[in-house]
Amino acid sequence: MRKALLVKYGEIAIRGKNRYLFENKLINAIRKNIKEYGYNVKKEQGRLLVENKDGDVDCDSIISKVVTVMGIIGVCPCIITKNQDIRDLQNTVLKYILENHNDNKNLTFKIETKRSNKKYPMTSQQVSSEIGGYVLENIPNLKVNVVSPDITIFVELRNDAYIYSDIIKGFGGLPAGSSGKAMLLLSGGIDSPVAGFLMQKRGVEIEAVYFHSPPYTSERAKEKVLDLANQLNVFTGDIRLHVIPFTPIQLMLYEKVPHEKITILLKRAMLKIADKIAEKSKAHALVVGDSIGQVASQTMHSIKAVESSTNLPIIRPLAGLSKQEIIDIAKTINTYDISIRPYEDCCTIFVAKHPETKPKTSIIENIERKMTDLEDMIDTAIENMETIVIGKSNFKD
Repeated sequence: MRKALLVKYGEIAIRGKNRYLFENKLINAIRKNIKEYGYNVKKEQGRLLVENKDGDVDCDSIISKVVTVMGIIGVCPCIITKNQDIRDLQNTVLKYILENHNDNKNLTFKIETKRSNKKYPMTSQQVSSEIGGYVLENIPNLKVNVVSPDITIFVELRNDAYIYSDIIKGFGGLPAGSSGKAMLLLSGGIDSPVAGFLMQKRGVEIEAVYFHSPPYTSERAKEKVLDLANQLNVFTGDIRLHVIPFTPIQLMLYEKVPHEKITILLKRAMLKIADKIAEKSKAHALVVGDSIGQVASQTMHSIKAVESSTNLPIIRPLAGLSKQEIIDIAKTINTYDISIRPYEDCCTIFVAKHPETKPKTSIIENIERKMTDLEDMIDTAIENMETIVIGKSNFKD
């Protein structure tokens, strides 16, 4: 017997002939996260297995590095035995329970068996019954409860037999990079990091652009965004963050644009910049943290008024979510506490006190056309941008 980590994936299993491509991306992502341990990752009949060819896997050390990989629905610290004879399985399960669940013998349990080899001489139900009966004979204080047991012992009969009782839930979705690339407009707020995470969950590789406005925004505001990017990077690996010097454009718009329309024109300028960076990075879409009706710039009229600023599609993964739903996700992925640090970003500093909620696209575009120096200022901002590669970090429990 040896200890290993059994990895389960979800929708990848229904990918048909392309399934192996998704499995390979998943394997590569896991290998990258745990390369310092030297463990092997391999396919195992609808599962992935992290194993140590020289002995046991230190599951406690690597679970947090594996469970955050997109595409995984669960990881299970398990023991592996090659011998699938029913008597050996009975003894192995008994030993597993005594070693892992012996603190309180007044527990209820059940055995749940899955067979991938249908030529095995017993049915799954028969295996569960034989093992369960043997456990009851040897640990009298245990009781069987097949409806809501305190512990469930899973026995999976594949090339080898895998025995486990804990399933640490993953985020599911698709492996990083399996659905192309997008450019995320990342601010220091709550919404945009969550939007980036949800795109990562669908297998989209994320690059990010942040608009920095010194001296109106401090270096602490920039550090907050760097920390948010670092936390997003937990789920997919390295992220390229492009920091745009945005102050000259904001000041120009503040001077020349009717105050109630400045929010829309600021957002259009940001999207134009993100579009040009995305083209150079070969990204296929822009991602923003809009939630319909949450603020003035996210009404249906406002959304329509910014669409023509870019040639790329604008994806809004938070469109139908409430603020509380967004906050709940932010807390789950550990970006919330970073986002609420009291350092304002450029959008907060220059926001209009009474922004227009039903802007007319034609009027906005006409105002923009009259600003003949805007395109040159956009190009200058891109020429002077700073690009930072955010490296892999540990997931915050």
